[in-house]
Amino acid sequence: MTESLDTTVDFRATMGRLVTGVSVITTRSGSTPIGMTASAVSALSLAPLQLIVCIANRLYTRTAIAEHGRFAVNVLGEDSEILARNFAMSKPEKFAGVETVDDHGVPVLKDAIAAVVCDVAEALPGGDHTIFVGDVRYCTHRVDSRPLVHFAGDFGALSASR
Repeated sequence: MTESLDTTVDFRATMGRLVTGVSVITTRSGSTPIGMTASAVSALSLAPLQLIVCIANRLYTRTAIAEHGRFAVNVLGEDSEILARNFAMSKPEKFAGVETVDDHGVPVLKDAIAAVVCDVAEALPGGDHTIFVGDVRYCTHRVDSRPLVHFAGDFGALSASR
């Protein structure tokens, strides 16, 4: 094992060995839906119910979340690589052809296997990212579903249960 963290490239490659779920973070800017693919999502607390998302400061999604004060974490299923790639791109109209439900003030993806809607409780500095702590306002999930995962820069699925 190499013990070199001298460069950003080494750090990214090293952290790429951490398998993560893939989510689309959604919010609004006025009436416009905003979204991005993210893997830096984690449960934080059960009392109160909270989670965290980490968003690069350079991204418009970060500004939109801070201004709107609410966001959704949409967990993608193993057949959702196209959605993940769509929301990872910098392009207008990311929501074209994407079915959403807007019952909670932010778009929730109909194809998500789980969704959590949060109000921003705190926005904390985290280097070149902002760490948003979200107070959970609504959550739902599909029982018989499997996640899309991210590992070493690529998408994949978990192997079948034994």
